[in-house]
This record gives sequence, structure tokens and C-alpha cells, in this order.
Amino acid sequence: MSYRPHNPGHDYYDKGIYLITLVVGNRDNLLGNLNIDVHNPSVSLSPLGNAVMEEWHNTATIQASKGRNIILHAAICMPDHFHGVIEVVERMDVSLGNIILFFKGACTSRWRDITGYVQQPGTAAFIRHASAAQRSAYYSSRPRIERPLFDDNYDDTICLTNPDGSYDRRHLSAMLNYVTDNPRRAVILRLNPTFMQRCLHVVIGGRDYAAFGNLFLLRWARKVQVFCHRKAPDGRTPYEQTEAYRRECAEWKAQVMQGATVIVTPGISNGERLIKNRCIESGYPLIHIQKEPIGRYWKPEASRFQACENGTLLILAPWSPETIGDVNGIPTDTDYSIFHNLNKIASEICTFNGPAVIKRK
Repeated sequence: MSYRPHNPGHDYYDKGIYLITLVVGNRDNLLGNLNIDVHNPSVSLSPLGNAVMEEWHNTATIQASKGRNIILHAAICMPDHFHGVIEVVERMDVSLGNIILFFKGACTSRWRDITGYVQQPGTAAFIRHASAAQRSAYYSSRPRIERPLFDDNYDDTICLTNPDGSYDRRHLSAMLNYVTDNPRRAVILRLNPTFMQRCLHVVIGGRDYAAFGNLFLLRWARKVQVFCHRKAPDGRTPYEQTEAYRRECAEWKAQVMQGATVIVTPGISNGERLIKNRCIESGYPLIHIQKEPIGRYWKPEASRFQACENGTLLILAPWSPETIGDVNGIPTDTDYSIFHNLNKIASEICTFNGPAVIKRK
């Protein structure tokens, strides 16, 4: 079985709540059609899309018959992918990956039933025992219907927990809202492609980034870095509580209101985070540099997504920020060095005035 867990150190046999994303092979639009209407965004499911939803709703009952206690929450089929939130109530004898593998296999069987395709005897056994290279070679010479409905891999996001072990209700609510809000997001992406660009490899000043948002912000006349230490020079007072911080905030706002100015920050320290959030809430142009990677299916949370929708945000994620270099002799993969390196990158972005080079990889 092949899958791509977000947290390789997590115990996928134990209880937890997960947002699962499955992508149809080749990104084929087999599960339905998107209604391109901002006021009524929806997906009209195909017979296969309805079958996938049926298999999802059957999953809890099927797993219960095997002694596994799971609860299914929100789920949605988009034309070329599926999202579902699944809760493992108690420790299982198999991993979450096995349950998702079973679900994917059931969806592929329903697809073949709908199309009337009959798999040749012995093929299933061969595929089950073949290596990834052998499967790839076999599928490359066969019709699409002979390949699985979904990609081998899937993505999962783990719901955060509180110190007492309870689930973070805000994070769970965000996961559920993300699923139900997917049609609206998809419509916005279609209608605003230049504001919602996803580039996995874009070279800016010789450094490689993944990006999401409005790349045109890189070309603005003035870019101003927001950089704040966590503490004031006395080593005790939070920097955001100082007069110097209030003065700097007034200067940054004045520069933004003068026009043609973009704020650039990783938003790590409390002071930086406050300014980042103020830009997002107020619609001020912002380039946010984050340490978390941006992958093929990554999307920002609701507030940053809306800022991208408005064309006021570009999110940049440098590749491997933990390998940029140590700071003051402190190892490069520590929070201290990453904090300073991301602010170093913010400074580089502010001096960059050339075109970004998008690499097709």
C-alpha cells in the first residue's frame, strides 16, 4: 500500500480525527460537474460520484463488522477529487491507511460495475503482489479503466488535540468547514486564476519556492519587511507591547496607505503575526513567507484563501528552510535558526524587482 501521511511519526492505528483527500487518477473529472455560480456553488454528482458517496457512508458499518469503531463526519465529491473527515474512536488492529485502501478499492469496483468492465482473471492477484514499478509499467500499457479510480497516494490532515487529549474544536470546525466549502473555493479558483496561482517551483532571486496566490505582488514598486524580535532589549517585555513597536506599526500602515507598498513577513513572532493578521483582515497587500511546505493539493485556511481571492496575498514557502544554514552557531533545523532565516528571506524578497521564473517540474 502507498500513501503520503502528513505526519510520519503519528500512530495511525490509534484514535484520531483525520481530513482525507483522494485524487482521481489523471485528475479526470469522473465524479461530477461543478456549477460555476458564486451564489450557488455546487457539484452535480455523476453516477460514479453517487457510488463513491455510498461507499463512504458504508465504510463505518463495514469496519464495525470487523470490530473497528469509526465515525464518519463531513464528506464531499468534487469532479476530480474527494474529501472526507473520519474519526477513529479507539485503537484498531489495522492502520487508517488500510481502511482508506479498502474504501478506494470499493470505489474502483463500483466504477467498473458502472462501466461494465470485467477484469481479466489473475489481474487482481498480480497487482496486489506487484512492486510499484511493476504496477506502473503494467498500467502504462493498459486502458484507463484498468487502473484504480484514485491515485495510489492520499493526503491526511490530523485534527489537533488539547493537553487533556480532547480534540481542538476550532481545528475540527475548520476541517469540517473546509469540506463543505469546497465547491465555493473551486468556483473562486476558476474565476480568479491569476490571484490563485499554485506554482510548486518558482525561482525568485536564485532561491526556489513553492507559491500560492498573486505572484504580481512581487512586481510592486515598494516592498517593506516587518521584522520583530520576540522580546524588547530588556529581555523581559514582549516587543509588541513597546513604544518602538507602536511607532513601527504606524510607519508600516502609513507606507501601505500611500499605495504601491507590499508588507513582507513570515509572521512568526507575536509582533509579526499581529501585523500579518491585520493585513489579511484589512485587505492590505501582503507577501507571507511560511515554513510549512506547499504541495500539489495544499490550500490556505479560510482567511488567507479569501485574501488570495481578493488579490492581496501571495504565500511563499522556500524549499527546505531547515537546511538554509545555522544562525549564530545554532543548528539550522532549530526554531531559532528557521525564524532568522525566514526573516533573511523576507529581506531578500524586499530587494527583488525582477520577474519570478516559474519552473515546470
